[in-house]
Amino acid sequence: MWSTIEQHIQAATGQPFSIQHKEIAVGGDINLCFWLSNHQQKYFLKLNDKNHLSHFESEAYALKQIKSAHQISCPEVITVGTTLDKSFLVLSYIPFETPDSHDWYHLGQQLAQLHKNSSHGQFGWQHDNFIGDTRQPNKWQSNWRTFFAEQRIGWQLQLLHEKSIKLGDIDHITQVCHDALLHHQVTPCLVHGDLWQGNIGFSDHKPVIFDPACYYGDREVDIAMTELFGLLPDDFYQGYHLEFPLSPNYEQRKLVYNFYHILNHANLFGGVYIEQSKAVLARILSIH
Repeated sequence: MWSTIEQHIQAATGQPFSIQHKEIAVGGDINLCFWLSNHQQKYFLKLNDKNHLSHFESEAYALKQIKSAHQISCPEVITVGTTLDKSFLVLSYIPFETPDSHDWYHLGQQLAQLHKNSSHGQFGWQHDNFIGDTRQPNKWQSNWRTFFAEQRIGWQLQLLHEKSIKLGDIDHITQVCHDALLHHQVTPCLVHGDLWQGNIGFSDHKPVIFDPACYYGDREVDIAMTELFGLLPDDFYQGYHLEFPLSPNYEQRKLVYNFYHILNHANLFGGVYIEQSKAVLARILSIH
């Protein structure tokens, strides 16, 4: 396995590479992650079963799209491939450091610039991809309300229903979420799609985002998710809002946008997230 990965790195970089040192790295709940080094070059490796290849290909594509926007840094894709029984993604090594207030401010600025300068004609993505380990449908759609209600909320509710977890009538809940986004004018832009603090880093005072679940959507979905598991430092929001202020009534839409991620956690992990999904749904129904 390791020799195959070495060969892929050599073919991608045009330089000889032999693994002299490897260590397990922190990389989330889905993949095994390693730092690989020959004492000159160092890379970050994600490893999973062979059937996980489409996840890595989707991630690699999204990272390349973020990088090509030239607004905010992300890891460089070195190579993606398979061994006899594993799939893998090799990324550039980025040494992260503790950020200061200016770093968070610059993250807000750069995310705003990404959103502002990546407009698209429709909502969706070139292919379906993944949010965590869940397939994320991205069929092109000209109407944002329809896209989000059907391909985000309705999809997650259907997945729960197939596990015999029923939160209510799917059509009704989907329609309520659709109507909650009425009168909100949205220009499709490139969104990270899974932007919480665990997918943000800083290197040499430069913000870096990674582990994307990209699509062209409402920029507010990224801002909303930064608030789902605890707010980022105020400097981030100041940097963003001064560059690209949010539209009125964001606070109400935020609830609907984060409902998607809570539903996804319910699908992935069950337990407390099912109860949290019910509680958030009750709030949405009471408001709308």
